[in-house]
Amino acid sequence: MLTKEYRICMPLTVEEYKIGQLYMIARHSLEQSDAGNGVEVVENKECEDPEHGKGQYTEKRIHLSSRLPYWIQAFCPKVFYIVERGWNYYPFTITEYTCSFIPKLHITILTKFEDNAGTSENCLNVPEDKLSERAVDFVDIAFDELNPKHYKKEEDPKFFKSNITGRGPLVEGWMHDTPIMCSYKLVQVSFEVWGLQTKVEDFIQRCVRDVLLLGHRQAFAWIDEWHGMTIKDVRDYEHRKQLEANDKVLTATQEQQAEESKQACVD
Repeated sequence: MLTKEYRICMPLTVEEYKIGQLYMIARHSLEQSDAGNGVEVVENKECEDPEHGKGQYTEKRIHLSSRLPYWIQAFCPKVFYIVERGWNYYPFTITEYTCSFIPKLHITILTKFEDNAGTSENCLNVPEDKLSERAVDFVDIAFDELNPKHYKKEEDPKFFKSNITGRGPLVEGWMHDTPIMCSYKLVQVSFEVWGLQTKVEDFIQRCVRDVLLLGHRQAFAWIDEWHGMTIKDVRDYEHRKQLEANDKVLTATQEQQAEESKQACVD
């Protein structure tokens, strides 16, 4: 199992990010949904935990077969998805990823949000005997390199300035300014298949880091869109975007299946 703790600072408060995170996830999921790839929301409902209290449970199917590297596509079915189950007890969340086609694959992400610059050494309570197995990785939303295919100048924190809050652009040393918060994410990846374990676990951790970098950049760059929303406002927005994303993914998948069936008949 490969374990990493990502620490992503944001020029926001934890209370602000409660809205920003929901907005970002809903909008990002819709933008990433195309040609049968993307996020399909299966369930979204309230939940309760004896330790963490009331929260929100979501179950999603992440369709991504054509976005996988060729060495994974070689043994994956045409219609392929990963199941994401999430329990949001803000400011603490649990997210799990599984795949029925690859039962040996399991990803768990524990997240906690705090109003600091990533200075808590063990806010996710990793057992003392496991700390040596944890690698800490600070993710800088302003200066870490983003995959060029996702780059948009208007979403670059080095250039973006919020009209509503006046925050930005982010310059060297921005993490010493206020407000500041940190997303602590403990990511555990397990793929117990001899000969592939290290390669797959490394690949998944790189993918997770890329997604975290992009998502947190967007959450800040979209601040003028979500700042001032109530929790009801953002839940309504989330519901609308989920319906749009589901429609895009399912329509494209059905068209792809119909085309493959047609081609099979011709052959």
